[in-house]
Amino acid sequence: MISVVIPTLNAEATLAATLTALVPAAVDGLVREVIVVDGGSTDKTAAIVEDAGAQLIRKSGGRGHQLTVGALRAKQPWLLFLHADTVLEAGWERAANLFMERSDGKPDRASAGVFRFALDDIGAKPRLLERLVAARYALFRLPYGDQGLLIPRTLYDKVGEFRPLPLMEDVDFVRRLGRRRMTLLSARAITSADRYQRDGYVRRSFRNLMCLTLYFAGIPTNVINRRYG
Repeated sequence: MISVVIPTLNAEATLAATLTALVPAAVDGLVREVIVVDGGSTDKTAAIVEDAGAQLIRKSGGRGHQLTVGALRAKQPWLLFLHADTVLEAGWERAANLFMERSDGKPDRASAGVFRFALDDIGAKPRLLERLVAARYALFRLPYGDQGLLIPRTLYDKVGEFRPLPLMEDVDFVRRLGRRRMTLLSARAITSADRYQRDGYVRRSFRNLMCLTLYFAGIPTNVINRRYG
């Protein structure tokens, strides 16, 4: 069964939809607990969490630290790390359950599952970005955190916790996880396109690419964060 861990910071615009998408799986008993680790929101994030009946932990220190704190609190044998602006599409629990059953049947070949990236926007630019993200995964097995991460607790403990980095904590974790322990699920994780609409698709994509390039070049994440964060 699954413990869902969601880091938040002023997420009132998107969090309710993220939590609502988990309800069918909670009713079915697949999701047993939802843990929201908040980094100091000043909006209605806490009220949304309480109204949803999820657990609320207040912990500053950045998203990597929040994810680690949530995992430490989690009690279930599977962990699902999910961003607060990402909505799992209807029926996601079927894909997740199938993956979990196959993984539980082969504990010596355990892997983590990620969802297919999608944006809640219309037009050519978001569709092109979705295809580019799919190509990045196909070539490098390199998902970002907005694709979610469904992982057995035993494998998470083996890989080690998320590091308290100012950014790229998701890339750091999946690099340690390794290409062979990654599985792409059939369901989509639909992420808010607000950042791309606000900054522009080209500018935001360039920023993400530069962060990734500098990270692989060995530039410290605090330096990358000061330049592009």
